[in-house]
Amino acid sequence: MSKKYKTGRANRMSYIYYTSDGSKITLTPGKNGVAEADIELLHTMDDNEVDERRRFEYHTTHFDVGCDNAIPDDYYNFLSDNHADPENILLGKEDECDYQSQLKNLHRAMESLQPRQLELFRKVYVDRRTNTDIAAEEGVTEAAIRSRLKKMHEKLRKFFP
Repeated sequence: MSKKYKTGRANRMSYIYYTSDGSKITLTPGKNGVAEADIELLHTMDDNEVDERRRFEYHTTHFDVGCDNAIPDDYYNFLSDNHADPENILLGKEDECDYQSQLKNLHRAMESLQPRQLELFRKVYVDRRTNTDIAAEEGVTEAAIRSRLKKMHEKLRKFFP
């Protein structure tokens, strides 16, 4: 059984040895030929073991807290070169085409907005301002801003089914 903590200085007058079946044997100096030097040596060995365990655990990478033997799937990816993989190349081209298509849709959607809607879009989504703040600036109610946002969203939804 390995120890996690060192035995306190006040409890070093004896040594408790745990057997493999879980029972414990207490060694005290002066009984059964055990000297104080023997107890001191056993505690020193335990201290060294605890220190070594702490150093080991500090330098060990824990992949999964719940399972000690878990290794992530991408742990050895640094060993392989995936740049020449035909599947990755084709998937990358498909992703780029999808991205370009979505970018064109977004561009057309933004062009379809009126200038006031574009300004509202910028204030809400780029500047991250609240509806109340925008309403106070424009001198209208917050409900009017919500209504304008709703109309703008309906217009944009047509481009992204």
